[in-house]
Amino acid sequence: MDKYLLPHKGEIVKITQETGSNLNIKTFRVRLIEEEVRKKFKFLPGQFVELTVFGVGEAPFGFASSPTQEEYFDISIKETGLVTEAIHNMEEGDQIGVRGPFGNNFPYEEIKGKNLVFLAGGIGLAPLRSLINFVLDEKNRDQYGRVQMLLAFRSPEDMLYKYDFSNWENSPNTTVKYTIDEECEGWVHCVGYPHELLNEELDLKEPDTVFFTCGPPIMIRFITEELRNSGIDPANIITTLEMKMSCGLGKCGRCNIGRHYVCKDGPVFDLKQMEQMPAEF
Repeated sequence: MDKYLLPHKGEIVKITQETGSNLNIKTFRVRLIEEEVRKKFKFLPGQFVELTVFGVGEAPFGFASSPTQEEYFDISIKETGLVTEAIHNMEEGDQIGVRGPFGNNFPYEEIKGKNLVFLAGGIGLAPLRSLINFVLDEKNRDQYGRVQMLLAFRSPEDMLYKYDFSNWENSPNTTVKYTIDEECEGWVHCVGYPHELLNEELDLKEPDTVFFTCGPPIMIRFITEELRNSGIDPANIITTLEMKMSCGLGKCGRCNIGRHYVCKDGPVFDLKQMEQMPAEF
């Protein structure tokens, strides 16, 4: 039970300022300090971890890096409250508590041989990045079919992981498209909300396709409705509800939706499962 109850010490080895404007998002690269703990620490795309700022508190965050990177993991954090503010004030070399990993994962085994579509909005790209980089890793790429991405941001200043874009675009059999809310000078990509662009910019009718989406709840709702109306099987529409979590153990009750606890039964759910949940989501 140690990994669930007691945080291990990690070192912040790199901090990347992802966004400009008033949307403060940073990516923190963390390396577990104890070698024995680091070797045993295994996570899967879609899982999450609890980060502890000693003397302040802890909060859950989804992994933003692929488990193929075994020496460290990335967590992307938007500054929104007490714990996230404390993390944003930390510097490279500072220590942070690490508890986990927790939760279920994206079905990376079940989707082998299938075509994949990733639909992300803002920081919702963070948990999807874990699966994207896993799928596009040269060791894994031939196990999956065509990959399409539609990545939505408020503005060019709010784009995450710009340093990944060329690698994604140049990956075999992969198409990446970008959209922002409103047209601006110098922007040459799509303009509009992602659910409005699905049928225009993506091939939704390709057989054996699985859709992954994450972003603000309203975006997830509109996208899942659009995909459902386009005839996509709800079992092939997958998202993550990690924004509702807190303790990671199913004890605090914050992430309760009907009989489900997101931190224990999720955070990854398909639309078929979500349609059986209470209408509160």
